[in-house]
Amino acid sequence: MPSDARLLLIDRDQAAALLTPDAVMDAVRESFMLHAARAGRVFPMIREALPSGGVWGIKAGDVPEQALLGFKTAGFWPANRSLGAEAHQATIMIVDPATGRPQCLIDGNAITTARTAAAGALGLLALARRDSTRLVVFGTGIQAAAHVDYALRALPSLRTVRYVASDGRVEPAFEARFAGRCDIAAAGRDAVAQADIVITATPGRGPVFDARDLQAGCHVNCVGADTQGKRELPDGVLARAHVWTDDLPQARRIGELQWAPQQKAGELGTLIDCGGRERAADDITIFDMTGLALQDLTVARMMMQRAQAEGIGSSIAWPW
Repeated sequence: MPSDARLLLIDRDQAAALLTPDAVMDAVRESFMLHAARAGRVFPMIREALPSGGVWGIKAGDVPEQALLGFKTAGFWPANRSLGAEAHQATIMIVDPATGRPQCLIDGNAITTARTAAAGALGLLALARRDSTRLVVFGTGIQAAAHVDYALRALPSLRTVRYVASDGRVEPAFEARFAGRCDIAAAGRDAVAQADIVITATPGRGPVFDARDLQAGCHVNCVGADTQGKRELPDGVLARAHVWTDDLPQARRIGELQWAPQQKAGELGTLIDCGGRERAADDITIFDMTGLALQDLTVARMMMQRAQAEGIGSSIAWPW
Protein backbone atom coordinates (compact mmCIF):
# COMPACT_ATOMS: atom_id res chain seq x y z
CA MET A 1 0.00 0.00 0.00
CA PRO A 2 1.20 3.58 -0.60
CA SER A 3 1.42 4.31 3.13
CA ASP A 4 3.76 1.30 3.55
CA ALA A 5 6.06 2.17 0.64
CA ARG A 6 9.79 2.05 1.28
CA LEU A 7 12.92 3.27 -0.50
CA LEU A 8 16.16 1.27 -0.52
CA LEU A 9 19.34 3.32 -0.12
CA ILE A 10 22.71 1.84 -1.12
CA ASP A 11 25.71 3.96 -0.16
CA ARG A 12 29.22 4.13 -1.60
CA ASP A 13 30.79 1.28 0.35
CA GLN A 14 27.75 -0.99 0.04
CA ALA A 15 27.67 -0.39 -3.72
CA ALA A 16 31.35 -1.23 -4.08
CA ALA A 17 30.84 -4.53 -2.23
CA LEU A 18 28.00 -5.53 -4.56
CA LEU A 19 29.97 -4.90 -7.77
CA THR A 20 31.59 -8.28 -8.36
CA PRO A 21 33.20 -8.38 -11.84
CA ASP A 22 31.36 -11.45 -13.12
CA ALA A 23 27.97 -10.05 -12.10
CA VAL A 24 28.78 -6.68 -13.66
CA MET A 25 29.90 -8.32 -16.91
CA ASP A 26 26.67 -10.32 -17.10
CA ALA A 27 24.54 -7.24 -16.47
CA VAL A 28 26.39 -5.11 -19.02
CA ARG A 29 26.23 -7.90 -21.60
CA GLU A 30 22.46 -7.98 -21.07
CA SER A 31 22.28 -4.21 -21.63
CA PHE A 32 24.02 -4.57 -25.02
CA MET A 33 21.65 -7.38 -26.00
CA LEU A 34 18.60 -5.36 -24.98
CA HIS A 35 19.86 -2.39 -26.96
CA ALA A 36 20.58 -4.50 -30.04
CA ALA A 37 17.07 -5.95 -29.95
CA ARG A 38 15.63 -2.48 -29.26
CA ALA A 39 13.91 -4.05 -26.26
CA GLY A 40 15.53 -1.39 -24.09
CA ARG A 41 15.14 2.29 -24.81
CA VAL A 42 17.78 5.00 -24.40
CA PHE A 43 16.22 8.42 -23.88
CA PRO A 44 17.79 11.68 -25.11
CA MET A 45 20.77 12.53 -22.95
CA ILE A 46 21.24 15.78 -21.05
CA ARG A 47 24.81 17.09 -20.86
CA GLU A 48 25.39 20.71 -19.85
CA ALA A 49 28.24 22.88 -18.65
CA LEU A 50 27.59 24.70 -15.37
CA PRO A 51 28.63 28.19 -14.24
CA SER A 52 30.50 26.50 -11.39
CA GLY A 53 32.91 24.93 -13.90
CA GLY A 54 31.33 21.51 -13.63
CA VAL A 55 29.56 19.45 -16.26
CA TRP A 56 26.24 17.80 -15.35
CA GLY A 57 24.15 15.26 -17.18
CA ILE A 58 21.32 12.76 -17.04
CA LYS A 59 21.19 9.39 -18.79
CA ALA A 60 17.85 7.60 -18.65
CA GLY A 61 16.11 4.64 -20.21
CA ASP A 62 13.78 1.73 -19.70
CA VAL A 63 13.02 -1.87 -20.57
CA PRO A 64 9.21 -1.99 -20.76
CA GLU A 65 8.87 -5.79 -20.82
CA GLN A 66 11.01 -6.07 -17.68
CA ALA A 67 9.35 -3.17 -15.82
CA LEU A 68 12.76 -1.50 -15.53
CA LEU A 69 12.90 2.29 -15.52
CA GLY A 70 15.47 4.70 -14.14
CA PHE A 71 18.14 7.30 -14.63
CA LYS A 72 21.63 8.37 -13.63
CA THR A 73 22.51 11.93 -12.74
CA ALA A 74 26.23 12.36 -13.17
CA GLY A 75 28.99 14.73 -14.16
CA PHE A 76 32.40 16.13 -13.48
CA TRP A 77 33.24 18.80 -10.88
CA PRO A 78 37.01 19.45 -10.99
CA ALA A 79 36.86 21.76 -7.95
CA ASN A 80 36.04 18.71 -5.82
CA ARG A 81 39.73 17.78 -5.92
CA SER A 82 40.58 20.83 -3.80
CA LEU A 83 38.26 19.32 -1.18
CA GLY A 84 40.05 15.99 -1.31
CA ALA A 85 37.03 14.44 -3.06
CA GLU A 86 36.40 12.67 -6.36
CA ALA A 87 35.64 14.97 -9.29
CA HIS A 88 33.29 12.49 -10.95
CA GLN A 89 29.95 12.22 -9.17
CA ALA A 90 26.99 9.98 -10.01
CA THR A 91 23.74 8.81 -8.42
CA ILE A 92 21.33 6.24 -9.87
CA MET A 93 17.62 5.86 -9.18
CA ILE A 94 15.43 2.88 -10.09
CA VAL A 95 11.78 3.87 -10.50
CA ASP A 96 8.58 1.80 -10.52
CA PRO A 97 7.24 2.35 -14.07
CA ALA A 98 3.68 1.57 -12.93
CA THR A 99 3.52 4.34 -10.33
CA GLY A 100 6.52 6.63 -10.86
CA ARG A 101 7.64 6.04 -7.29
CA PRO A 102 11.38 5.55 -6.55
CA GLN A 103 12.38 2.04 -5.51
CA CYS A 104 16.13 2.32 -5.00
CA LEU A 105 18.72 5.12 -4.77
CA ILE A 106 22.36 4.09 -5.27
CA ASP A 107 25.67 5.93 -5.11
CA GLY A 108 26.67 5.69 -8.76
CA ASN A 109 30.39 6.44 -8.79
CA ALA A 110 31.57 2.84 -8.50
CA ILE A 111 28.81 1.66 -10.84
CA THR A 112 29.93 4.07 -13.55
CA THR A 113 33.53 2.92 -13.25
CA ALA A 114 32.72 -0.79 -13.23
CA ARG A 115 30.10 -0.83 -15.96
CA THR A 116 32.31 1.24 -18.27
CA ALA A 117 35.26 -1.10 -17.72
CA ALA A 118 33.01 -4.12 -18.25
CA ALA A 119 31.73 -2.62 -21.50
CA GLY A 120 35.33 -2.11 -22.55
CA ALA A 121 36.14 -5.74 -21.76
CA LEU A 122 33.18 -6.89 -23.86
CA GLY A 123 34.54 -4.72 -26.65
CA LEU A 124 37.89 -6.50 -26.36
CA LEU A 125 36.24 -9.91 -26.46
CA ALA A 126 34.26 -8.99 -29.57
CA LEU A 127 36.87 -7.00 -31.48
CA ALA A 128 40.48 -7.49 -30.32
CA ARG A 129 42.73 -10.30 -31.52
CA ARG A 130 42.50 -13.22 -29.12
CA ASP A 131 46.29 -13.59 -29.17
CA SER A 132 46.86 -9.99 -28.01
CA THR A 133 49.72 -9.78 -25.51
CA ARG A 134 50.62 -6.05 -25.25
CA LEU A 135 48.29 -3.36 -23.91
CA VAL A 136 48.98 0.38 -23.75
CA VAL A 137 46.73 2.55 -21.59
CA PHE A 138 46.63 6.35 -21.64
CA GLY A 139 45.66 7.63 -18.20
CA THR A 140 46.33 6.39 -14.68
CA GLY A 141 43.13 7.43 -12.92
CA ILE A 142 40.25 5.37 -11.52
CA GLN A 143 38.78 4.65 -14.93
CA ALA A 144 42.10 3.67 -16.49
CA ALA A 145 42.84 1.26 -13.63
CA ALA A 146 39.41 -0.36 -13.92
CA HIS A 147 39.83 -0.86 -17.67
CA VAL A 148 43.21 -2.54 -17.21
CA ASP A 149 41.75 -4.76 -14.48
CA TYR A 150 38.82 -5.91 -16.63
CA ALA A 151 41.04 -6.30 -19.70
CA LEU A 152 43.39 -8.64 -17.84
CA ARG A 153 40.39 -10.66 -16.67
CA ALA A 154 38.87 -10.86 -20.16
CA LEU A 155 42.03 -11.68 -22.12
CA PRO A 156 44.41 -13.98 -20.21
CA SER A 157 46.86 -13.71 -23.12
CA LEU A 158 47.74 -10.14 -22.08
CA ARG A 159 51.18 -10.17 -20.49
CA THR A 160 52.58 -6.66 -20.93
CA VAL A 161 50.97 -3.37 -19.88
CA ARG A 162 52.49 0.01 -20.61
CA TYR A 163 50.87 3.14 -19.21
CA VAL A 164 51.21 6.77 -20.25
CA ALA A 165 50.54 9.29 -17.47
CA SER A 166 49.45 12.81 -18.31
CA ASP A 167 52.85 14.26 -17.48
CA GLY A 168 54.88 11.18 -18.38
CA ARG A 169 55.82 10.39 -14.80
CA VAL A 170 56.16 6.97 -13.19
CA GLU A 171 53.13 6.04 -11.04
CA PRO A 172 54.20 3.46 -8.40
CA ALA A 173 50.68 3.20 -6.96
CA PHE A 174 49.22 2.42 -10.39
CA GLU A 175 51.86 -0.23 -11.00
CA ALA A 176 51.28 -1.78 -7.58
CA ARG A 177 47.63 -2.47 -8.43
CA PHE A 178 48.72 -4.96 -11.09
CA ALA A 179 51.87 -6.40 -9.55
CA GLY A 180 52.03 -10.13 -10.23
CA ARG A 181 49.35 -9.99 -12.94
CA CYS A 182 51.45 -8.55 -15.78
CA ASP A 183 54.70 -6.83 -16.70
CA ILE A 184 53.78 -3.19 -16.12
CA ALA A 185 55.84 -0.03 -16.61
CA ALA A 186 55.58 3.59 -17.68
CA ALA A 187 56.09 4.43 -21.34
CA GLY A 188 55.91 7.26 -23.84
CA ARG A 189 53.23 8.00 -26.41
CA ASP A 190 55.15 6.05 -29.04
CA ALA A 191 54.47 2.80 -27.13
CA VAL A 192 51.37 2.55 -29.34
CA ALA A 193 53.64 1.29 -32.12
CA GLN A 194 54.16 -1.99 -30.20
CA ALA A 195 50.58 -2.33 -28.90
CA ASP A 196 48.00 -4.98 -29.70
CA ILE A 197 45.40 -3.09 -27.66
CA VAL A 198 45.21 0.61 -26.79
CA ILE A 199 42.89 2.04 -24.14
CA THR A 200 42.47 5.82 -23.97
CA ALA A 201 41.02 6.84 -20.61
CA THR A 202 41.90 10.52 -20.27
CA PRO A 203 39.88 13.74 -19.83
CA GLY A 204 39.69 13.98 -23.63
CA ARG A 205 41.52 17.26 -24.07
CA GLY A 206 43.07 16.25 -27.40
CA PRO A 207 44.82 13.48 -29.36
CA VAL A 208 46.98 11.33 -27.10
CA PHE A 209 49.16 9.58 -29.69
CA ASP A 210 50.50 10.01 -33.22
CA ALA A 211 48.35 8.41 -35.92
CA ARG A 212 51.48 7.05 -37.63
CA ASP A 213 52.25 4.89 -34.59
CA LEU A 214 49.00 2.90 -34.75
CA GLN A 215 49.81 -0.43 -36.37
CA ALA A 216 47.73 -2.87 -38.41
CA GLY A 217 45.95 -5.42 -36.22
CA CYS A 218 45.56 -3.09 -33.23
CA HIS A 219 42.31 -2.56 -31.34
CA VAL A 220 41.48 0.72 -29.56
CA ASN A 221 38.95 1.29 -26.77
CA CYS A 222 38.16 5.03 -26.61
CA VAL A 223 36.77 6.07 -23.23
CA GLY A 224 37.41 9.77 -22.71
CA ALA A 225 35.31 11.39 -25.45
CA ASP A 226 31.87 11.64 -23.85
CA THR A 227 31.01 15.31 -24.39
CA GLN A 228 30.94 17.65 -27.37
CA GLY A 229 34.43 19.01 -27.97
CA LYS A 230 36.29 16.08 -26.38
CA ARG A 231 38.60 13.77 -28.29
CA GLU A 232 41.52 11.40 -27.80
CA LEU A 233 42.15 10.08 -31.31
CA PRO A 234 44.29 11.93 -33.87
CA ASP A 235 42.98 12.85 -37.31
CA GLY A 236 42.94 10.03 -39.83
CA VAL A 237 42.65 7.09 -37.45
CA LEU A 238 38.89 6.56 -37.73
CA ALA A 239 39.09 6.38 -41.53
CA ARG A 240 41.61 3.51 -41.29
CA ALA A 241 39.49 1.45 -38.90
CA HIS A 242 36.41 -0.68 -38.48
CA VAL A 243 34.49 1.42 -35.95
CA TRP A 244 31.93 0.20 -33.42
CA THR A 245 29.94 2.11 -30.82
CA ASP A 246 27.62 1.41 -27.93
CA ASP A 247 24.98 3.76 -29.40
CA LEU A 248 25.59 5.19 -32.86
CA PRO A 249 23.56 8.43 -32.68
CA GLN A 250 25.05 9.25 -29.28
CA ALA A 251 28.61 8.53 -30.47
CA ARG A 252 28.14 10.82 -33.46
CA ARG A 253 27.01 13.55 -31.08
CA ILE A 254 29.50 13.29 -28.21
CA GLY A 255 32.00 10.48 -28.94
CA GLU A 256 35.01 10.25 -31.23
CA LEU A 257 32.62 10.05 -34.17
CA GLN A 258 31.63 13.69 -33.63
CA TRP A 259 34.90 14.43 -35.48
CA ALA A 260 34.02 12.16 -38.43
CA PRO A 261 30.21 12.08 -38.57
CA GLN A 262 30.13 10.40 -42.00
CA GLN A 263 32.35 7.52 -40.87
CA LYS A 264 30.72 4.12 -41.32
CA ALA A 265 30.19 2.44 -37.93
CA GLY A 266 28.12 -0.21 -36.20
CA GLU A 267 26.84 -0.97 -32.70
CA LEU A 268 28.64 -3.49 -30.51
CA GLY A 269 25.42 -5.08 -29.28
CA THR A 270 24.79 -6.53 -32.74
CA LEU A 271 28.16 -8.30 -32.55
CA ILE A 272 27.53 -9.64 -29.06
CA ASP A 273 24.10 -10.82 -30.19
CA CYS A 274 25.62 -12.93 -32.98
CA GLY A 275 28.64 -14.15 -31.02
CA GLY A 276 31.31 -11.78 -32.31
CA ARG A 277 32.88 -11.25 -35.72
CA GLU A 278 35.62 -12.65 -37.88
CA ARG A 279 38.45 -10.15 -38.19
CA ALA A 280 41.47 -10.11 -40.44
CA ALA A 281 44.78 -10.13 -38.61
CA ASP A 282 45.67 -6.68 -39.93
CA ASP A 283 42.31 -4.99 -39.24
CA ILE A 284 42.36 -1.89 -37.04
CA THR A 285 39.25 -1.86 -34.86
CA ILE A 286 37.89 0.91 -32.63
CA PHE A 287 35.22 0.84 -29.94
CA ASP A 288 33.93 4.38 -29.45
CA MET A 289 32.46 4.23 -25.92
CA THR A 290 30.04 6.92 -24.75
CA GLY A 291 28.11 4.90 -22.15
CA LEU A 292 24.55 3.61 -22.21
CA ALA A 293 21.84 4.38 -19.68
CA LEU A 294 20.87 0.71 -20.03
CA GLN A 295 24.28 -0.29 -18.64
CA ASP A 296 23.63 1.73 -15.50
CA LEU A 297 20.13 0.32 -15.14
CA THR A 298 20.91 -3.37 -15.60
CA VAL A 299 23.83 -3.13 -13.18
CA ALA A 300 21.79 -1.12 -10.66
CA ARG A 301 18.94 -3.63 -10.82
CA MET A 302 21.37 -6.48 -10.20
CA MET A 303 22.67 -4.63 -7.16
CA MET A 304 19.18 -3.82 -5.87
CA GLN A 305 18.13 -7.45 -6.11
CA ARG A 306 21.28 -8.67 -4.38
CA ALA A 307 20.94 -6.03 -1.67
CA GLN A 308 17.34 -7.06 -1.00
CA ALA A 309 18.25 -10.75 -0.87
CA GLU A 310 21.26 -10.21 1.41
CA GLY A 311 19.87 -7.46 3.65
CA ILE A 312 22.33 -4.83 2.44
CA GLY A 313 21.49 -1.13 2.43
CA SER A 314 19.02 0.99 4.36
CA SER A 315 15.29 0.65 3.78
CA ILE A 316 13.50 3.84 4.77
CA ALA A 317 9.83 4.75 4.85
CA TRP A 318 8.76 6.60 1.71
CA PRO A 319 4.96 6.90 1.98
CA TRP A 320 2.79 8.63 -0.60
